[in-house]
Amino acid sequence: MDSLFVLFKKNIRQYGMVIALAAAMIFFGFFTGGTFFRPINLTNLVLQNSYVLILAVGMLLCTLTGNVDLSVGSIVCLVGAVLGVVVVDLHLNPYMAMLAALVMGALIGMWQGFWIAFVHVPPFIATLAGMLMFRGVGQVILQGQTKAPFPQEFQLVASGYIPDPLGGLAVGGSALHLFSIVIGLVVIAFIIIAEVRSRSKQKGYGFNVLPAGVWIVKVAGISVALMAFTFVFALYRGFPNILVVLGILIVGYQFMASRTVQGRHIYALGGNIKAARLSGIKTNWVMFWIYTNMAVLAAVAAIVYVARLNAANPKAGQSFEMDAIAACYVGGSAVSGGIGTIIGAVVGGLFIGVLNNGMSLMGISIDWQQAIKGFVLLGAVAFDLASKARSSR
Repeated sequence: MDSLFVLFKKNIRQYGMVIALAAAMIFFGFFTGGTFFRPINLTNLVLQNSYVLILAVGMLLCTLTGNVDLSVGSIVCLVGAVLGVVVVDLHLNPYMAMLAALVMGALIGMWQGFWIAFVHVPPFIATLAGMLMFRGVGQVILQGQTKAPFPQEFQLVASGYIPDPLGGLAVGGSALHLFSIVIGLVVIAFIIIAEVRSRSKQKGYGFNVLPAGVWIVKVAGISVALMAFTFVFALYRGFPNILVVLGILIVGYQFMASRTVQGRHIYALGGNIKAARLSGIKTNWVMFWIYTNMAVLAAVAAIVYVARLNAANPKAGQSFEMDAIAACYVGGSAVSGGIGTIIGAVVGGLFIGVLNNGMSLMGISIDWQQAIKGFVLLGAVAFDLASKARSSR
């Protein structure tokens, strides 16, 4: 029991946020009479927060260095404006337009990365300048107009669902999406295998691990929760396309951050930049690629946002940077850098999305929603500072 308490204490950011997310979902499920857990509402929850989660994945890497990127919402606006012109006005092939948007995001990121990494302009100032410039250019391109509609192929990125080659199965008046069930089972199998391998490796190195009974409960809980949500999605129309994109991004970036040399360099830079330089890490290039990557993911978010709204407008991306930053800090990222996980940022983003969705279903005004989210962010940062103060003592 003592070892269990120690392990929980060491991972309190991770476990605490997951528990808070589960508690929030149960709370809103109860006080909305089950409306929150309806398949269509959970699907909309994913669709409505997909672009924020994409931004949170990239923003986590920025916060690991002890910085943020204030320009991501404006990059969404600018890339969306260009997409509106080339797709709606010039009728460029939608897939070519998406590729061009990603290249544009990379060029924007390189521009910002150059000033941050090699001219040594503080990231806050460089991205604040970018926030003003990119939104201004986006508004100039659109001239106050909204560009719509987009082709069906483009819209499918954010509003489409994976097909079911297995056919539907009638369940209680609904058609169960069998292919989504198969995908869910495969994902659960991979998670179980990964957990078994990770536990074996930790034991081989002599690290502390959860007691066998607790570990089994943990893995079983994750599997049951994933299977439940898979079943809920399958009762509506199956997994949306954007959920597949999100899954690939989360798995890929989690692997990069935790299992590759590049990921270790990012954590080392955030932990102690002077020590990182002395150990031979090219910190300037690390910063350059972090902000280049952030802009590319902002371009992905722009594609998703425009596809979901089926329109490009001058107000796109407003406050997206605040939501992405809040997701990272609520999800356990340290203000000073060096601490945080991709999974934690995604959980934090989902927590904020659940708050928005649940409070809207309960009829709470948008003013109170903003205030409550502010309190949550303040509490998360205060908890981080208090935890660091306790550990230093």
